[in-house]
Amino acid sequence: MIPASPDRVWEYLRRISSHVEWMTDAVAIRFSSEQTEGVGTAFETDTKVGPLRLTDKMLITEWEPQQAMGIRHTGVVTGTGRFTLSPSSATGTRFTWEEDLHFPVWMGGALGGVAGAPVLKRIWQRNLANLSRHFE
Repeated sequence: MIPASPDRVWEYLRRISSHVEWMTDAVAIRFSSEQTEGVGTAFETDTKVGPLRLTDKMLITEWEPQQAMGIRHTGVVTGTGRFTLSPSSATGTRFTWEEDLHFPVWMGGALGGVAGAPVLKRIWQRNLANLSRHFE
């Protein structure tokens, strides 16, 4: 749970460029579209996981203020991701992060995805803790 209302969380989350502040694996974000928020926003994220570095190309596919943000990964790693926000108390937000990623053959393909899942889960849990701390 994040100790802030969905409105407050969304106001921070909607600024895509701020994601490098709480995502430990996101090194830099560059927009490749003129728009910087909403459906159709395209951006590239320099990502670092251990010694592995890559540029993750993403496109916003869903934008429901205070409720949900969906993306499509279109770079080396493909797939979808989605953040959802819902009230969990008078002042808190339940934040859910879902990813369905597909890795290229040189990263082990489906087997690489299975092997990497525990590492990615730990990174995303740390990222969520960082996001929550932002509101403390």
